[in-house]
Amino acid sequence: MTRTATATRTGGRSARRAIRTAPNFEMLPGLTHGLPLCEVMDGTQVERIDAASMEILENVGVQFRDSIALEDWKKAGAKVEGELVYLDRGLVRELITTIPSDFTYHARDPKKNVRLGGKHSIFVPMTGAPFLRDLDDVRRNPTLDDLAMFHKLSHMLPALHSSAHHIVEPYDHPISQRHLRITYSSMKHSDKTFMGMTTSPKNAEDVMEMCAILFGEEFLEDHPVTTGNCNGNSPLVWDETMLGAMRAFCRRKQPVLCSPFVLGGANTPASVPATVAQLNAEALSALAYTQVIRNGAPAIYGHYLSTVSMKSGAPMAGTPEISLMNFMIGQMARYYDVPWRTSNTLGGAKTFDAQAGYESATTLQAVIHAGANYIWHSAGWNEAGMHCSTAKFIVDAEQCAMAYRMAEGPKWHDFDQAVSAVGDIGPGGHYLGHPHTQDNFQSAFFMPDMFDNNSIEQWQAEGCVEITERALKHARKLLAEYQEPTLDIAKNEELLDYIARREREIPAADELNQTY
Repeated sequence: MTRTATATRTGGRSARRAIRTAPNFEMLPGLTHGLPLCEVMDGTQVERIDAASMEILENVGVQFRDSIALEDWKKAGAKVEGELVYLDRGLVRELITTIPSDFTYHARDPKKNVRLGGKHSIFVPMTGAPFLRDLDDVRRNPTLDDLAMFHKLSHMLPALHSSAHHIVEPYDHPISQRHLRITYSSMKHSDKTFMGMTTSPKNAEDVMEMCAILFGEEFLEDHPVTTGNCNGNSPLVWDETMLGAMRAFCRRKQPVLCSPFVLGGANTPASVPATVAQLNAEALSALAYTQVIRNGAPAIYGHYLSTVSMKSGAPMAGTPEISLMNFMIGQMARYYDVPWRTSNTLGGAKTFDAQAGYESATTLQAVIHAGANYIWHSAGWNEAGMHCSTAKFIVDAEQCAMAYRMAEGPKWHDFDQAVSAVGDIGPGGHYLGHPHTQDNFQSAFFMPDMFDNNSIEQWQAEGCVEITERALKHARKLLAEYQEPTLDIAKNEELLDYIARREREIPAADELNQTY
C-alpha cells in the first residue's frame, strides 16, 4: 500500500500524482480504537456465560495431560484426580487478576513498539500454511526463500505490525530444525515484533534463547518481545506439548495466546452461547495456569473460531455465528480485563475469488467492531489455512489499513476549516480547487491501491487487469524495493552460531526425504 504525507497545493496534477505514487513503507502505529464496540450480550447474559464456564471448571473439569502441570495445580490448591483438574471459581478469579490488562511489545526497531490491550490492537499475518500460491499464483510447497519473501512483505506493508513466524512451512529444511530457521527469518528480514514457535517445549526454549541473544536476557524480564501460541484440544484438554511450551514463554515473562481450537458443532455444542461458555472455560483454565507458572506474566485470551459444515464436516469461514462469537468473546475478555486474540480475513476459497473476499471482509468487520487486540491471520489465509496466497496477502494488508482508518473514528481536527469551505464555494460549485481540499485530498479519504475505480473504458485500455494480477505485480514491486533492516553484526553472528550448534545437536533424521 502507498501512504504519503499531506500534499501541498504547488506543482499541479503531475506533482500530486508523483506524491501519490512515492513509496512509503512506514509502519502504522498500533491501532487505538475510536469506535463504540458491538456488544451483543447484556450484563445478565455475560454473567450467565461466566457462571456456566465456572460450573464447567468446577464440576466437569479440564484435562491437563502433563505431569508437571498436575503437580503445579496441586500446589496451587486445585482438586486433581488423575489428569482431571477441577478449578474453584475463586481460585481462577484470583489468578487471572494478576494478568496485565495491557502491555507494550518491544520491537528490534523501538519506533515499531506497539501497545496491546484495552483499546490498543495490532494486525499480525497468517501462519502455518503448508502450501502457498506464489508470485505466479501457482499452488506449491513452500521453501525458506518463500518464507523470507513473506517476512519481507510483512516488513514493508504498513498495516502489519508483526512478521509473525512460519507464515508458510519451509519444506526444504528438516522439521526438527525448522523452528530455528523460521525464528531467524522473522528476526532478520523485519525489525517489527514477531511470533515464537511453540511446536515443542524444547523448540520454545530455543526461541527464548534466540530472543535473549537479540534483545538481552535481562531485557526479556520486563519487556515482551515475542508471542507464543498454545492451542487447546477442545473439548477441555490441554496437552503436554502446549503446556511445556507455555512454561518456556511464561517463565521468561513473554506473552502466550491461550487458544482453544473451536470447530463449532464438532468439538463444541451446536449452539453459539454454549460454545462460548465451553471456550471461555478452556481459555480461563489456561490463563489461570500462566499465573501459576509465573505470577504477572502477560497472557492473552485466545481462540481459533470456525463452524463446521454439516454437509461435509469441513470448517467454514465468514459465517454469522463466527461474528457473533467474536462479539461475545470480546465482551468476556473485557469482563475479565485481559487482552484477547482473534483470527482475521479467513477464507475457505481455493483461489483468491469473490468467496475469499466476502469471507474475509465479513470476518474483518466483525473483529474490528468486537474490539479484538491481537488480530492474527490478518493477511494471506485461504483454503481454510491450507495455503497462503501472495495476492491475497497484499490485498488483505490493504484491507487492514482501511479497517484501521475506520476504527480510528471520525477526525475532527479540521472541522471548522472544512465547514468554512461550504461558505466559500456556495451553491452549485465544486471543491476540487479549494485550498482546504488541496491541502487535505491525500488524507481525507482512503484511496486503495489494489482496487480499480477507473471507468471500464480505461480499465480495458490498460489490459483488463483483475485484482489477483494487480496484487502480484505490486508484490514483485515491493520485493524489488525491499531494503533489509540492519541487524547488529555481533548479534547476527551469535544467532547463526546458536543455530549451527543446535542443528548439530538436533537429529535431522531422513525428514528431507519424506514426501509431503
